[in-house]
Amino acid sequence: MGEFVRLEVDGAIGTIRLDRPKMNALNRQIERELRDVAVEATERTDIRAVIVYGGEKVFAAGADIKEMAEMSYADMVTKEQHGLSAAMSAVAAIPKPTVAALTGYALGGGFELALSCDRRIAGESVKVGQPEILLGVIPGAGGTQRLARLIGPSKAKDIIYSGRFVAADEALSLGMVDEVVPDDDVYAAARRWVDQFAKGPARALAAAKAAIDGGLDVDLDNGLKLETHLFAGTFATEDQKIGMRSFIENGPGKAEFTGE
Repeated sequence: MGEFVRLEVDGAIGTIRLDRPKMNALNRQIERELRDVAVEATERTDIRAVIVYGGEKVFAAGADIKEMAEMSYADMVTKEQHGLSAAMSAVAAIPKPTVAALTGYALGGGFELALSCDRRIAGESVKVGQPEILLGVIPGAGGTQRLARLIGPSKAKDIIYSGRFVAADEALSLGMVDEVVPDDDVYAAARRWVDQFAKGPARALAAAKAAIDGGLDVDLDNGLKLETHLFAGTFATEDQKIGMRSFIENGPGKAEFTGE
């Protein structure tokens, strides 16, 4: 278990918990620990879905600028091969439903971490954004790519060019977050969303995620080929047999999946 990032498991739900007071600034150690727990969450068969959470007060206010300020070009090129971008990719690659539970601030690298999840649930007083331009740099851990894919290039350019903080209601209207709830209900709302997958068909959920995410990186024709391949693969699972047998015998929504 890391010093600043830990994986907490309750039932079939894993919570990746950032805990580096006061603002969960993302330094090199957090990058390593985040990558490690993402790999652990991927490999553990007892975890069916994942919440990424920074605590009641703040999700993550961005990278550790004090640590970053003295880095050279050569330092950054070397660092990013195994740094924050790699950590975000490890979170994005978790083959299970993931949700970011956003409180306080989710800025810069913090919002890039949220973008690495399948869904984002925000408290009503949350501020999100990509303010790197105000430091003379650009987002470097997926912000230019994942945000543009999420909300479109024009809206992403407005957010990234201006570096402005976006309030929860506007973030919801832009599609930067998917749900806004009272601040005190953020984690509970995230838990309600992932709980529906705790006894779901784990291999089919992984296939659906792989088809959607992989399809975004190719043209439609190749995306359809990927979908067909993954669809066929679900017929090698026990859950396909359970699900279809249950549908025939009991109607929809009654299957008791094993995750196999």
